Amino acid sequence: MIMPLLVSAVLMTLTVIIHMVGLILLMGFLQARSRRLRPFESPVRQGIFIVTIMLGLVVIHAIEIWIYTVFYTAMGIFPDMGESLYYSISTFTTVGFGDVNIESDWRIVGALESFNGFLLIGWSTAFLVAVIGRMRSMEMDWLDRLREGID
Repeated sequence: MIMPLLVSAVLMTLTVIIHMVGLILLMGFLQARSRRLRPFESPVRQGIFIVTIMLGLVVIHAIEIWIYTVFYTAMGIFPDMGESLYYSISTFTTVGFGDVNIESDWRIVGALESFNGFLLIGWSTAFLVAVIGRMRSMEMDWLDRLREGID
């Protein structure tokens, strides 16, 4: 029981660090591109900006899911990478179909992966809402400046 808990703690810590670094890099990328793209000036540019954010978040989550997948495969918990990946995706996203189960000694890793995925997906959602809120605020400031220039 102790070993699966320790492994879970390491995997969770690693994925949280990856998530934090991923969001920092994504934000830096967006800040570097926003001056040129100016997402607040048109709906198409806003769409491109939001799609870029979403793709970045998908990449971050994919890396995190693959970490669990590699662990399950390396430990021989599942017979092949495909089954490990399927289990990890359904567990991380908290879908949990239940058609693939983990052996009893390592079940706690799967349960904690689900908890970890729930938190990290929530963090990504908060990030997305904050960025879109900031974009809307910038859009309002830009429109106010345009109106002041017209008056």
